[in-house]
Amino acid sequence: MADEKELVIGIPRGMSYYGNYPFWYGFFNALGFKIVLSDPTTKQTMSEGSSLVVTETCLPIKIYLGHILNLLKKGVKNIFVPSLQSIAPKVYNCSKIRGLPDLVRNVVKGDFTMVEATLDKSAKNQGLYEFLAEAVKPFGITDKDKIKEASKQGWKVYNNFNVMMRSGVTYKKALKNAIEGKILVETESKEFPINVALVAHGYNIYDERACMKIFDKLEKMDVKVFTALQLTPEQMTEGIASIGQHKYWANSDEMVGAAGHYLKDNKIDGIITLNAFGCGPDSLMIESITRKAKDSNKPMLSLTIDEHTGEAGFVTRLEAFVDMLYRKKRAKIVKEANLEEDNFIPQTNVCDSVITQK
Repeated sequence: MADEKELVIGIPRGMSYYGNYPFWYGFFNALGFKIVLSDPTTKQTMSEGSSLVVTETCLPIKIYLGHILNLLKKGVKNIFVPSLQSIAPKVYNCSKIRGLPDLVRNVVKGDFTMVEATLDKSAKNQGLYEFLAEAVKPFGITDKDKIKEASKQGWKVYNNFNVMMRSGVTYKKALKNAIEGKILVETESKEFPINVALVAHGYNIYDERACMKIFDKLEKMDVKVFTALQLTPEQMTEGIASIGQHKYWANSDEMVGAAGHYLKDNKIDGIITLNAFGCGPDSLMIESITRKAKDSNKPMLSLTIDEHTGEAGFVTRLEAFVDMLYRKKRAKIVKEANLEEDNFIPQTNVCDSVITQK
């Protein structure tokens, strides 16, 4: 085994990081690794990553490359860049995720070793344990029992993270507590007049620079946000079926699955999709979601982001959509209460005032 002081691995804050980091933390930490994360995304991260690839490349990939460069500036020599081909038999990731190591190898120049383990459950002998063994082999770790034991620690952190997310804890709090070995369960005390489902990949909505802090913006509008991380795999699988689709893309769960579930949820007032410009799989999935939302008579807003997206226009569209949801909910409350409709433009607290009158 390599000397313990050499067990240092860098992990970029991009792509699969937002869904899988709790597992990676538990796994690598159990084996004695020091984990070095790249800094949170900034405008410079986007700019530097964008300079390495053609314009048509999607924003998440540009951001990911920027994080690779950030780790190199930190002096990290071993960077974890997994190739996640297939997460289940005949369920695949998009070509950019599958070929991520090849892309990094061809566009990033620097003195570093890329740890490029491959997960392909559609192929023979490329399951999870083979993937994990490949990830630590460059460091001289080959003990299968030790690797399996470390994976148990990874699942422990990952499961604790999911428990907290499904109980309503925010992403940041859930991640922080999970890696500290804690479980925090919060009881929702504040009632929100409007509830929306934010349907998007984790790397688009939990990267605050990419999504322009959409959670904070919606909360300031008195809107409660629900995401795919608050659902169980069974709920998302059922959601995919309800839209009449089958799972082909690895991230169909957090898009089609989440949308299908929330479209049937009466407490959800509207759906917001957020995707990166130029994402082929997302364009197909959002088309299916749009048709189902129309059939369900559920309002839907589709937002697209890239490195040039302006915050002013982004906020304007959010505000207009939320205002429409308030108007629709107010009209429903007025109708159910048999109140006479007034001709005025409602304020954002109108639902509360009408409920009080009722």
